[in-house]
Amino acid sequence: MRGWILSPFGIWLVLLINAAFLILFVLAFSVPLPDRETGWSTVVEYRDGTPAHVFLSPDDKWRLRVDLDAIDPKLIDALVALEDKRFWDHDGVDPIAIGRAAWSNLSSGQRVSGGSTLTMQLARLLEPRERTVPSKLLDMFRAAQLDLRLGKREILAEYLSRTPYGDNVEGVESAAWAYFGHGARHLTPLEISTLLAVPQGPSRFRPRPNNVALRTRRDAILKKLIEAEVVTGDDATAALAEAAVEPPPDQLRPMPRDARHAAIELRAKYPERERIRSTLESGAQALVERVVALNTPTLHRKAIYGGSVVVVDHHTREVVAIAGNLDFDDAKHGGQIAMFDRPRSPGSTLKPLLYALAIDRGIALPGYLVADVPSQYGTYRPRNFDNDFAGLVTLEDSLSRSLNLPFVDLLARLGVDHFVGELDRMEIAGARAIPGTYGLSMIVGGIELTPLEVAGLYATLAEDGSFAPLRLVVDDLPVVPSSIYAPGAAHLTRQALAKKDRPDFPRRRDVSKLPPDIHWKTGTSFGFRDAWAVGSGARYTAVVWTGNVDNKPSAELVGSEAAGPLLFDVLEGLSDRTRRAPVPEVALIEIEVCSYSGHVATESCPSRTKVPGLMHAVPTTPCPYHHAYEIDRETGHAVLPACRRSDRAYDTKTFTVLPSSVTSWLVDRNRTIPEAPVFEEGCIAEAGGSPVIVTPGEGLVITLIPGMPESQQAVPLAASTRASSVSWFVDGALIASGPANRRQYWTPSIGKHSIVVADAAGRKTRRVVEVR
Repeated sequence: MRGWILSPFGIWLVLLINAAFLILFVLAFSVPLPDRETGWSTVVEYRDGTPAHVFLSPDDKWRLRVDLDAIDPKLIDALVALEDKRFWDHDGVDPIAIGRAAWSNLSSGQRVSGGSTLTMQLARLLEPRERTVPSKLLDMFRAAQLDLRLGKREILAEYLSRTPYGDNVEGVESAAWAYFGHGARHLTPLEISTLLAVPQGPSRFRPRPNNVALRTRRDAILKKLIEAEVVTGDDATAALAEAAVEPPPDQLRPMPRDARHAAIELRAKYPERERIRSTLESGAQALVERVVALNTPTLHRKAIYGGSVVVVDHHTREVVAIAGNLDFDDAKHGGQIAMFDRPRSPGSTLKPLLYALAIDRGIALPGYLVADVPSQYGTYRPRNFDNDFAGLVTLEDSLSRSLNLPFVDLLARLGVDHFVGELDRMEIAGARAIPGTYGLSMIVGGIELTPLEVAGLYATLAEDGSFAPLRLVVDDLPVVPSSIYAPGAAHLTRQALAKKDRPDFPRRRDVSKLPPDIHWKTGTSFGFRDAWAVGSGARYTAVVWTGNVDNKPSAELVGSEAAGPLLFDVLEGLSDRTRRAPVPEVALIEIEVCSYSGHVATESCPSRTKVPGLMHAVPTTPCPYHHAYEIDRETGHAVLPACRRSDRAYDTKTFTVLPSSVTSWLVDRNRTIPEAPVFEEGCIAEAGGSPVIVTPGEGLVITLIPGMPESQQAVPLAASTRASSVSWFVDGALIASGPANRRQYWTPSIGKHSIVVADAAGRKTRRVVEVR
């Protein structure tokens, strides 16, 4: 058989063709690909992956990068069937399509078909240029290059991410949100037809009112898809029926713009990410934004223009909803400032932490009877919100009623630095929690916390004293929780906060409609600058702060009224999403205490009861109120063992002995005080410590009023002690002696003076004041 013999010309032709292909192949890999690092729209996603907030790209486009796995497969099938039937088989350029297009154009005498493949169209999108023959050849080279170096699915994803849809919308995912209000994961045949129609002439077919051209093109494409059997059966029938009555979109829908403050914060924190998967849940976020929107007009009428809401799933410590301010567009009042991360005075919201720590450290029990009367700590004279005092009250009632004096005293017993250290362990106050910086006033708002920090504090309480940092991004790794206080302490604290009949319950709410298992606390900062309401249910913890960004006060900024309504709206809305939590089992034991004082019972306590307490933290302080003394039957006076006479008869009697500051307060209000023991002369009770000077205060400077006699400007002298009587000395001279609960008066003179109070046992306390 005779073989083919090439002429020299044929040999040279073959060599030239091979050389050309070799050169093109080398160029395809040596010449850089077109720049594909287009500026994309940043997307902050909800936890389920749906967009919560979409930002414009750096060049002000709505351009969402497409993930083919998140695109309806029927859209891809329809695109290939309509635009490039041999897409999966050719090498970027389809010679058959180009030949057919050339023949059509020549036979018709005009350009009716381009023959461009999807890969060639992508090359043109990456490198826009005029439509000329050289440009077409360059598109073909780029298409072959892209096909050699990228996979088919990658090419499709790049193309679908950049497809023009008119105005500033690019990409099929962006168009689906702008046209239909949802992503491209699930599309109807009519929606697919619309998405394929617009790119054929974006300026002509983009959505606008009465766009007949778009409707005609959409319906024509739908018929082509049915003919190509991309849409079949009942889907085809339903699509044709829908097309007959359903017009195409007539305007662009707004892109998702939820959680605006949080989205801005997250984009700033993760600038390198195109998609940021947050822990936010769409339902909870919608609820919070609705509650804020409904309450904003009422707050504005009260001259309150700022507010923030944080909702945490305290089981997972994930932030599920967040509002940074009342009105993002209110530039006049700082509406764009994210207040959930701005430190503000927390009012009384730290009291539950102190309460739980005191129980956990064995310092107190819920039933402890404590004093809520005027007192002074150095130059600091705390007072309650209503400027009144309650006298004697249990520590549990002090918490539920948010009384200040008992918690200032409790903090003094626990220690300020110890308390600051616990805040630091919970990552609260951060660099602000420096030992030695704060005083006793921190427990009533003398420190600043952010709403996110307060949310972490109360999530810890809801989770039995177990702390873990909050998370706002899904891929933040969970941290192993650390125990701040025992579950029993958390349980007893929640019990106090679960009381419904409290002064901080909003006046216009129905207590019977509260969700079950809810406990809450409100707070109001000094000067009416911040109002707080914090609460937890079975699953969620919510924090509400209202105030003004510029710290402008308002008499309406009271926690129960300015923040409480929003809190209960949120918790009631979330209760529909929550199953009732089972009652937790906590390790509590029964402790025998005095029925009157709540302290560990002594032999002097006339009655006793049992209360729950922590096994590892049983208080050791005995009841300080009940004292048993032997009473001389003849004189009725009390004696101590050292004063007892063998020739006299005695009976034992128990007395309730209150601090003189308490009895003085009760006397001033004409209230009954317990009978106090009267001791035999020379027989002194040793119970209690040195007297505490209540007034005048430490470091006090007294200014005399000119023209007024000094005798009319007398300075009150008051002390707190368990001794029955005290004596007052000024500069060594006796001023007065008398019952400890009686206020004495001293006529001042200009200069520095040393004031001393002493009880009958010789215990003394000294204070220096200056009179000007």
